[in-house]
Amino acid sequence: MTPTSTDVMKSNLGEAGTQLKQAALDAGTAIKDAAGAAGEELRIGKANVKSGLADSALAGIAAAEEAGGAAREQMDALMDKGRDLIESAAELVRERPLASFGVAFAAGFIIAKLARSK
Repeated sequence: MTPTSTDVMKSNLGEAGTQLKQAALDAGTAIKDAAGAAGEELRIGKANVKSGLADSALAGIAAAEEAGGAAREQMDALMDKGRDLIESAAELVRERPLASFGVAFAAGFIIAKLARSK
């Protein structure tokens, strides 16, 4: 028996349906694969961001430690200068006690006058 045009059309439509179904399955697989690849890229990117932040934090800590060391050195230098100044003043008082007393008295008198005027 020879196939009629209706049979041929049904056969072609069945083939088209099968092809569409396969295309939909292939598209779904492609989307799942793309989503998986995107998820992996996100995980890698997240790890890179965490690594960069950790490196930045370590660099910040190192900079803070350096700043602390520099501040300690400056403080030590200022303390040494203060001690030298106190020693110089003590030596001056020992060498000229009467003049030192006069200067201290005059400074106290001026400060008292300024405090009372306000």
